[in-house]
Amino acid sequence: MRFVADPENAVLAAAKDMLRRGLVEGTAGNISARRKDGNIVITPSSVDYSAMTLDDLVLVDPDGGVLAAKDGRSPSTEMALHLACYRAFDDIGSVIHSHPVWATMFAVAHQPIPPAVDEFAVYCGGDIRCADYAASGTPEVGHNAVKALEGRAAALIANHGLVAVGPRPDKVLHVTALVERTAQIVWGARALGGPVPIPDEVNTNFAAVYGYLRQNPM
Repeated sequence: MRFVADPENAVLAAAKDMLRRGLVEGTAGNISARRKDGNIVITPSSVDYSAMTLDDLVLVDPDGGVLAAKDGRSPSTEMALHLACYRAFDDIGSVIHSHPVWATMFAVAHQPIPPAVDEFAVYCGGDIRCADYAASGTPEVGHNAVKALEGRAAALIANHGLVAVGPRPDKVLHVTALVERTAQIVWGARALGGPVPIPDEVNTNFAAVYGYLRQNPM
């Protein structure tokens, strides 16, 4: 089971960085990390990231039971998505759900983001698939996301946003930003006649590197 050292500080730092990068607006999106004891630290519902402190973070067990919360704070409304990812993938220590503009355009169109930029597959495993649609906050969101995440570091949530997974919050935030940047690049390349695909064998080799790094994170 992958876990994060000092998960509370890692989650808080990533949450503030996520806001700074413009990957969410207001209190949207959510971040979590798995502790050594198997419990999950997650951002609370409806708390502004700019004002968020360590005391605002919520601790839940793997089934979603609240173990610790300040002043009646409740975990993110998308907690089920995070828990589904942890149940499905024992080799991840963190989950980030965000609403980046360019990637969400692909999610609204139900179109995958191709691995058209060199070495993209090293960090993400290949194309970023779009999960089947499910209403926000329902268990089906997590179920569908897990399918789309197989062998990948990120997946589009149909008509909603992006979910990314990895060993710790800073690494997952890097994937989130990379997917967003690539979505913008692909959109622009389509205006120029369409991206020229990287040879399949090259992306296959890059994906193999991703598989190795996922099992042996740096």
